[in-house]
Amino acid sequence: MEFRYLGNSGFKVSEITFGNWLTHGSQVENDVASQCVRAALDAGISTFDTADVYANTAAETVLGEALKGERRESLEIFTKVYGATGPKGKNDLGLSRKHIMESINGSLHRLQTAYVDLYQAHRYDFETPLEETMQAFADIVRQGKALYIGVSEWSADQLRAGHALSKELGFQLISNQPQYSMLWRVIEAEVVPASEELGVSQIVWSPMAQGVLSGKYLPGQPAPDGSRATDQKGGAKMIERWMRDDVLAGVQELKPVAEEAGLSMPQLAVAWVLQNPNVASAIIGASRPEQIADSVKAAGVKLEPEVLKKIDAAIGSLAERDPEQTKSPAKREH
Repeated sequence: MEFRYLGNSGFKVSEITFGNWLTHGSQVENDVASQCVRAALDAGISTFDTADVYANTAAETVLGEALKGERRESLEIFTKVYGATGPKGKNDLGLSRKHIMESINGSLHRLQTAYVDLYQAHRYDFETPLEETMQAFADIVRQGKALYIGVSEWSADQLRAGHALSKELGFQLISNQPQYSMLWRVIEAEVVPASEELGVSQIVWSPMAQGVLSGKYLPGQPAPDGSRATDQKGGAKMIERWMRDDVLAGVQELKPVAEEAGLSMPQLAVAWVLQNPNVASAIIGASRPEQIADSVKAAGVKLEPEVLKKIDAAIGSLAERDPEQTKSPAKREH
């Protein structure tokens, strides 16, 4: 496993982060989830990402239980706040001071830890003054409940405004967690340049485009039984944008490229996002422990310029690049 600094800080994270978004507490039994966490640790992953909203807090509970007994100082544990949790009342979501201060306590209890290494604003909250949000984060850092602060899916302008306030308030905003893959490149035009200017790293989610870049979905054929595209509990909706024959045909053209590079298709997808110097870590998920051993081999891989050209030739024209696709809900649910 290789490690990278997160933003303009002395804090290092593993190039591969284990995330439990669509699995733990919902799609995978708890004992299998724990086996996945154990496999991640065995593979050298030290960084774990979750959120209070995943499976309505159950994912945090599963992760906390799975990491119990590990040396806390050797781990980097990330969680997030914004989405509706609990009974989903009027103040059970967003980035108000009330919701943030209550949410961090709930997350720490479920994760069975005194602090999280990184606490992230899961989306931008247009209904709360940014000053209120950033002051709450500053207080959480001063209380020792979070060591660093990050955000997720913030635009370049939002990052600049949040970063300026964090400096005024005396804490570090060091990361952004956007979607990023060969097929979803919306951060490249504006978010990445702004982040480089500010000293903010990307921790990217869905580097395999919900599994499409694994190559297991074939044009003109039904999705394999048990795959994410057939999961009506959430996976199918997330993946449907890529289940077009032109996209799936382009992905199939990556198979010889991966073979030539000595990589599996998932390894190629994860290695590709890690070629971006602004990316500190790629988040992978797993519903089976053996999936982790394959993905972690992408750490430390250097893709030659010729390989990157072939990837662009195969699917570059199919990628979504519109920076306007980096967006947060205009209104809260309540």
